Amino acid sequence: MNYNPFNLNNKKILITGASSGIGSVIAIECSKMGANVIITGRSEERLLKTFELLQGDNNEYVVADLSLKEGLDCLVNQIPTLDGVVHCAAILKKLPLKFINEKAWLETMETNLFAPALLSQRLVKKSKVNDGASIVFISSIAASVASFGNISYMASKGAINSLARGMALELAAKKIRVNYIQPALIRTNLTDKAMSQEDLDNYVQRFPLGRFGKPEEVAYSAVFLLSDATQWITGTSITVDGGVTLR
Repeated sequence: MNYNPFNLNNKKILITGASSGIGSVIAIECSKMGANVIITGRSEERLLKTFELLQGDNNEYVVADLSLKEGLDCLVNQIPTLDGVVHCAAILKKLPLKFINEKAWLETMETNLFAPALLSQRLVKKSKVNDGASIVFISSIAASVASFGNISYMASKGAINSLARGMALELAAKKIRVNYIQPALIRTNLTDKAMSQEDLDNYVQRFPLGRFGKPEEVAYSAVFLLSDATQWITGTSITVDGGVTLR
């Protein structure tokens, strides 16, 4: 018998933002660890690409825009009771403070804060989260590490950290754990498109471990927090940053 305290065998795990990037990789790794995965995102075409890579036969996908009330209701009404939730959906708008208009603020907050907050509220009110479940937010070191032109994203992730801690306290009576992961820059197709090779070469020198993070390394932390090995961990964070916040 292979003993593994980190397995997710037969756990029903919902992952938002699973159509690309970190969310997609978290979904795949959870399925490898035995979870029955429910993935959601806005694009059916991209969501299906993730779905086809999932292991196991009891996975599902739901196309939904979680920034809309209709999308939230559609998702919550279709899913079973859950043993875990990973909130991955997020957007990044690079604008300095003097150029951020109300529309840009709202778009960032609607996706990065309001959607996971309102989804969590609906899941709890509808009794869609089992006692003893684990909820994980994908935050960012940007919540506490300032950078130019990143202020709306920073604000949204700082709010997510506070949301997670508040939920951890309120849901503790049901033994529901709530934690958050704070990655630094993770190398994905999106970062390669957004940054020139020169910028990437300069940026990587900030990391004491000498490289960018991989999506799988965030996924492994999510699997850890979703597993029964972390039944006494709540309201805290895991920083996955290659040591960049040491400086």
